[in-house]
Amino acid sequence: MRARRSSVLVFLILLAYTVPAAGFQAPAGPQSAIQLASQQDRQKMLDLLHITSLRTGANGSNPNAPNAANYDESKANPYPTLPDPLVLKNGKKIKTAKDWWNNRRPEIVEDFDREIYGRMPKITPAVKWEITSTANETNGDVAVVTKKLLGHVDNSAWPQITVDIQLTLTTPASGTGPVPVIMEFGFTGFPGRGAGRGPVGGLSPPSGPTWQQQVLAKGWGYAVLSPTSIQADNGAGLTQGIIGLVNKGQPRKPDDWGALRAWAWGASRALDYFETDKAVDAKRVGVEGHSRYGKATIVAMAYDSRFAIAFVSSSGEGGVKIHRRAWGELVENVAATNEYHWMAGNFLKYAGPLSWNDLPVDTHELVALCAPRPVFISAGATNGDGWVDAKGMFQAAAGAGPVYKVLGKKDMGTAEFPAIETPLIDGDIAFRQHSGGHTPLPNWPTFIIFADRYLSKPQ
Repeated sequence: MRARRSSVLVFLILLAYTVPAAGFQAPAGPQSAIQLASQQDRQKMLDLLHITSLRTGANGSNPNAPNAANYDESKANPYPTLPDPLVLKNGKKIKTAKDWWNNRRPEIVEDFDREIYGRMPKITPAVKWEITSTANETNGDVAVVTKKLLGHVDNSAWPQITVDIQLTLTTPASGTGPVPVIMEFGFTGFPGRGAGRGPVGGLSPPSGPTWQQQVLAKGWGYAVLSPTSIQADNGAGLTQGIIGLVNKGQPRKPDDWGALRAWAWGASRALDYFETDKAVDAKRVGVEGHSRYGKATIVAMAYDSRFAIAFVSSSGEGGVKIHRRAWGELVENVAATNEYHWMAGNFLKYAGPLSWNDLPVDTHELVALCAPRPVFISAGATNGDGWVDAKGMFQAAAGAGPVYKVLGKKDMGTAEFPAIETPLIDGDIAFRQHSGGHTPLPNWPTFIIFADRYLSKPQ
């Protein structure tokens, strides 16, 4: 029985790295109850919004389907004009950093809060961190100290729901002072994901050092945060987790936060802990995530200015991919039963009665919310990672450039989509498309070169 459980665990870890979210069909059995409850919750939201039907998303698994995903660039831009991040809603162009911070940025945040990711409650429960174990270990040839932590969320207002955030922190044992830390949205305590040995275009692990070993080689530490210990990755869980706790077990309102914003909230609570740990330089903490956790990464970076840098891998639709692009995964896919919980309920409108072009903001403005801090945007080749739309994510990076420049920082230096394997890392927004599949691993070395400019010297 133990061997069977181990096999299932390995399969699930590999699945998390290799299967695009919208291409995943819940297996029969226990998951069907979750799917049913998710459908019911989503229907309640549709009823609240007075929406009777939504458009069908793209089919990423059957190229002959009537709704087959598009991978033809000539058909990818039905709405080529994006909102201008430097133009106020009253039509006035902003030209100074003061105007950005005081006037334009609040407008953009409000639109993302209301229509895309949902509003985080003004007051959220306190989190009390407990170190459950401390171990002296080695990773490769580096001696490290690993702490396992639980963040106990105060549930005194609604004791029926318990939330314990799972976090591991590993720092060099020989550290003479606080070190930078890269925190991954991942699976704590799972050897396959925790060791950074994900597949590249298949199920075979790559050779060479893991991402953690590459980080340690710089003298930095690393952490792994479990998003699902904060909020379940399904609609059935919206009355549980931190969202359910704050709502006292009741369904969401249309502008309430979704799972991505909740996971980002959890990342901020981990950063709260790092500010108390003498082994960590909390002003030099980066955040990284892949696929749906790439979405969580860009949200965390945009909303919490304490994060020093972000590595956003294959985030796709709902992440950095331009919403107005008809390539791979679409708004309609994220509005489907297996993904809608990531977003605010209001996001569903743009897959039904409204079009993508009706969105008041797009993802170049999400990247702009990270300014002036550095962001590295990553994707794989179209053959293996086309679903996430590398070019659409590049366009978001380019579109954020004017905001970085207003704030005295450097953009990518080009608006021309580069050849694959070309690193654009000279500015404060960086991009690279690797030739592997749906994985961050080939881009870790480039990210570390980019991050070294910002993390090697104390802030």
